[in-house]
Amino acid sequence: MTTAQVQAWIEVVVPAAAAEVDEIAALLADRVDAAAAGTEIRGDEVVFWAALDRAEAVAAETRAVVADLAAGGAAVDAARVRTQAAVPEEEWRDAWKRYFHVTPVGRRTVIVPSWERYEPAAGEARRDVEIHLDPGMAFGTGTHASTRLVLEELERLADAGAAPVRVLDVGAGSGILAIAACRLWPAATALAIDNDPIAVATCAENCARNGVGDRVVSAITPTDEVAEAFPLVLANIQAHVLLALRAPLLARCAPGATLILSGLMSTQVDGVAADYVAAGLELVHVRPSDDDAAWSTAVLRRP
Repeated sequence: MTTAQVQAWIEVVVPAAAAEVDEIAALLADRVDAAAAGTEIRGDEVVFWAALDRAEAVAAETRAVVADLAAGGAAVDAARVRTQAAVPEEEWRDAWKRYFHVTPVGRRTVIVPSWERYEPAAGEARRDVEIHLDPGMAFGTGTHASTRLVLEELERLADAGAAPVRVLDVGAGSGILAIAACRLWPAATALAIDNDPIAVATCAENCARNGVGDRVVSAITPTDEVAEAFPLVLANIQAHVLLALRAPLLARCAPGATLILSGLMSTQVDGVAADYVAAGLELVHVRPSDDDAAWSTAVLRRP
């Protein structure tokens, strides 16, 4: 992050009980506009970003939401919500090094930050989908259960013999899902879209870093303005956004396409899946995360 970028942004920090931090992140993303653009979990704190000129308004909105969550029994305290200067990237990465490490996902995928090297454990086959990614101001590092669920479903599709040549990643964030798809299917190309310019730029940088920059287009194009229909569509976003995007997402699914929905709490997934089934899709399965049962994914197919 450059000095100019640091000066233009602040971090909003919401401390939470460690056992609830994932759930609090999802609830904040549902109810605070700035958090919907992407949150990061740092130990027992949820962090997201806001433009400097909106710092007071976003902090007030966040405290009001946190107070409401606390009234409902969540282990959070509005008085502990704070804002702080966005630190330069070097310092921020140093802080991340304490707890962001090589992360295996599924059977084939491994996420590797720049400060570590991946070496398979003794007797373990080398994972062939190696994704080089650092935490940043865009959602998707592979540590969150919702992201891991999609990565696992991509592996399942590949194991079943699927070979999509085009992939649409809606709410792409860091670009991790588009990168994984292109690594799993060497003939595939992808369109990765997000409504956050920072995420779009970050996605492009990460795709280039992982050697798929020429196969992934990163854009701020709204979903309903995408002209193409795809054989594989990925959407790892909050439940209310998935419901709002139902019609444009369905329109982006080619006949026979697979649609993977994530970013869903397990209490939400059946309702969201039923809404898509009512619109004409077939439900393949709903699956909770093996890492955190509070999160689930829905896989659907267009007839």
